Amino acid sequence: MLVLADSEHPYGWLSLAPPLATVVLAIVTKRALVSLLLGLFAGALILTDGDPGRAVIETCETHLWPTLTSPDKIRVFAFTLTMGAMIGVVNRGGGMFGLVGLLSPLARDRRSGQLTAWFAGLIVFFDDYTNTQMLGATMRSTCDRLRISREKLAYIVDSTAAPVAGIALISTWVAIEIAYIQDGLNASGPELAGDQTAAGIFLSCIPYRFYIIQALLFVPLVALIGRDFGPMRRAEQEALDCDTDPAESEGPAVAATHWINAAAPLLLTLAVVVTLIIATGRAACEAADPLMEQSVRNVFGAANSALALFYGALAGLLLAIAIVVGRKILSFEQAADGAFTGVRAVLPALAILWFASAMSGMTRGNGGDQVDTPYPYASSKLYTGDYLQSLLPVGEDGQASPALAAALPTVVFLLASVVAFSTGTSFGTMGILLPVVTPVVLASVGPGAGEAQNLPLMLASFGGVLSGAIFGDHCSPISDTTILSSQSSGCDHVAHVFTQLPYALTVAAVCVALGTAPLALGVSVWLLLPAQTAALAALLYFLGRPAEQAA
Repeated sequence: MLVLADSEHPYGWLSLAPPLATVVLAIVTKRALVSLLLGLFAGALILTDGDPGRAVIETCETHLWPTLTSPDKIRVFAFTLTMGAMIGVVNRGGGMFGLVGLLSPLARDRRSGQLTAWFAGLIVFFDDYTNTQMLGATMRSTCDRLRISREKLAYIVDSTAAPVAGIALISTWVAIEIAYIQDGLNASGPELAGDQTAAGIFLSCIPYRFYIIQALLFVPLVALIGRDFGPMRRAEQEALDCDTDPAESEGPAVAATHWINAAAPLLLTLAVVVTLIIATGRAACEAADPLMEQSVRNVFGAANSALALFYGALAGLLLAIAIVVGRKILSFEQAADGAFTGVRAVLPALAILWFASAMSGMTRGNGGDQVDTPYPYASSKLYTGDYLQSLLPVGEDGQASPALAAALPTVVFLLASVVAFSTGTSFGTMGILLPVVTPVVLASVGPGAGEAQNLPLMLASFGGVLSGAIFGDHCSPISDTTILSSQSSGCDHVAHVFTQLPYALTVAAVCVALGTAPLALGVSVWLLLPAQTAALAALLYFLGRPAEQAA
């Protein structure tokens, strides 16, 4: 084992090499999965004194395989695969197209057309890929009929896909986001993590995901105020002047069926998940302390969310198959093919989760183990979080400097934005950053400072990673959701990127100026959220002009 001169830490600055190498490689190669694997190998080289043969074995046997076979990870993998299968069956059976088509008659003019597309995007909350592929294809002919530009439709699709899936309690994102947070808590160790739970932090930081919330609200603001600016306004003017026959627009490739074919499996999934969360949460609270208050936060924080999500998705999948086969919409073989298609769609995200979790395991410290000797697992762990904590400027009371704590939400938001923009993946960004950032965030308020749910700066830092990842992904021309949004909407991809970018940058700037920055001064999040929305409305009114108005 390599031991540096710094006797207080077995690896010193080298413990930072794997996550830093992963970030740099992801930016250079644009491939999060390959970068994570190479980062793991770099860490294994450090752990094996630079022996490449042993490093390969260390990577596979000590880190990748145990992570894949971990009971907690298997449950997360099973939920995501089952949810993907259910979505595939529902989509193949045309139920989602029927559900969205139910809203189409509400689109009577340009304003109501944009609002209808936005609302339809909120309904498809359970998966970002499904949202992009289905919403654009379904609403394209309606938007063409109302002279709404393809660029505006692509923007609406992109602005409801990842944001709504990222904060929805039932989606292909939730289990993975919670798993990333749990990896960060594990890397922090019990002294910093305390009694905090990943599910509790996930729920509590939702109001602090400023960009996600305001991106979802900016779309209806654009429609209601009736003004646009920049390249989007020019695209809207061209759509108004276009003499193309709207009847030439292509419709969805799958025939729409009754909306209940999609609504029933989703409602059953939601009912089972909520029921199991309440049941497991109450049981866990009573087991921990019979006198514990059965509040929503305590129950959801203590619940076995992975178990609830898996059985909810399984119930929804079985009902979806029963509906499409029982109503003779699809044969069993066609339903199975739809399920496999849905599974294949989520495999890349699961691979990133697997490798990122292995990286978290490599860089973490003692986890939840109570030990008497320092760095007892230095032969297989790098203790990166411990080294980062040692670099923090702290006072005699163990608290980080107020300036550092105040800057964290903004810093992690910008860092996540840069990584996501460069890599084109929000999942990869979360997986790379959360395990490394979490120990620093927790240490910034000092050991034993209380539950994270009561600390706005800490919650805003978690929210900064999760929302910054989506903001950078929105702006990135190599993002999969950005590409799918333009393709499904029939929009030129470069045009979609350039028309959406000013809107995304405007929202992000307001979220920093009236979000992460004033939060450091103690301003309540419940005052900042409406202030952000009001500022965006004012900017849109004064910077924008109606598309119908001549330049």
